[in-house]
Amino acid sequence: MKAQLILENGMVFEGKAFGYLKETIGEVVFNTGMTGYQEILTDPSYYGQMVVMTYPLIGNYGINLEDMESSKSHVRALIVRENSDYPNNFRCELTLDGYLKSQKVIGLEGIDTRALTRVLREHGTMRAIIAVRELTPSQIKLKIDAFNNQMAVSEVTTQESYVIEGNNTHIAVIDCGIKSNILRSFEARGCKLSVFPASATSEEILAVNPDGIFLSNGPADPKDVPDTVATVKVLIGKKPITAICLGHQLLCLALGGNTAKLKFGHHGCNHPVKDFITNRVYITSQNHNYYVETLPEGAVVTHTNMNDQTVEGMYFKDLDIYSVQFHPEACPGPTDTAHIFDEFITVMQGGKLNA
Repeated sequence: MKAQLILENGMVFEGKAFGYLKETIGEVVFNTGMTGYQEILTDPSYYGQMVVMTYPLIGNYGINLEDMESSKSHVRALIVRENSDYPNNFRCELTLDGYLKSQKVIGLEGIDTRALTRVLREHGTMRAIIAVRELTPSQIKLKIDAFNNQMAVSEVTTQESYVIEGNNTHIAVIDCGIKSNILRSFEARGCKLSVFPASATSEEILAVNPDGIFLSNGPADPKDVPDTVATVKVLIGKKPITAICLGHQLLCLALGGNTAKLKFGHHGCNHPVKDFITNRVYITSQNHNYYVETLPEGAVVTHTNMNDQTVEGMYFKDLDIYSVQFHPEACPGPTDTAHIFDEFITVMQGGKLNA
């Protein structure tokens, strides 16, 4: 079936629909990874977004049921140059087309994804509609203008608290859309995890008497969850706190700093980050549209992005707070920064970093 991607600036890309054939609206972002489309589809941080893969052939190793980052897909659409109809991998259980159908997510192939990426780089992230029928300009404008992603965190957070048992550090996790591999990374280190919804109160979190508190990744603008920011403010100084991605931004706001939106975000598994603690550069996985614009008072910058010099990590010595913007739990990779979880645990056990 023919389909059109219509950007809010009026540009149109024509291609062929696959997956679940239904009109959809979302925010278009591009991802520069050569692999990892399955993890991208199931990453809650992509809630409300249409993901453009810059690598031309997607789906060539299929889908397996073991590598999901959550229980379902969260993207509004997957946009590719070419969808592989005949995947070849010993772990393959589904085709990409079949998985998208099961998740009611539309795919779009046959467009020049690199040209689309250049448009997004030059003009910034945009809302768009994928249409499978003819729409009038007024219909297009009305539908695109009606889209917003402000309730994203409430859509992806856990609805009930739960516990993952362990014999090591006890961590209270505030789930803003957590990836499964973050939980697996802590589990692999023997941690006990008490996982709370993003709406949990400070009293509920402190009632389990954790050794530390972890703020997870998640979608959209950190300023869209002021109640979570308010909860974090209360928790500061009560327990050591660590955070990833959206959690890093929430800490910034809670401590008096400010966040802002990037022109086209950081989405991919090849972002170079300078670590000032080890004096090394790591290749990292990232997925965010917002960043720490103004540092809170007392923040020590531990990491910066080598492409645009944005803050990728910060540490507060007196408060035992440590956060990073990138994803050290990256699946399928890279695993350069997996040691960050050991540093998180060091902080939550009352230790200090050499920052």
